[in-house]
Amino acid sequence: MNPEEIKRYFDNTPPPLQVDWKPWAKITDSQLFLKSCYTGIRTFNGPLEMCPAWWHLKDFYLLIKRTAPEEQKTEV
Repeated sequence: MNPEEIKRYFDNTPPPLQVDWKPWAKITDSQLFLKSCYTGIRTFNGPLEMCPAWWHLKDFYLLIKRTAPEEQKTEV
């Protein structure tokens, strides 16, 4: 999975606006969070695997995929 594939997934299956991500992290605007991740990845000067925005995007993607209703999981 790469950033473009994740972006396409979220373009086709938008996440909820608010997401309780971790006990200490609540996302109140998921589209703004995603935009920030994409910008961070695009402007990072180094290997993708070292980019904190990439780590956040992957973790968020995995959370959303894990918690998606069954019908969304079969559509993708």
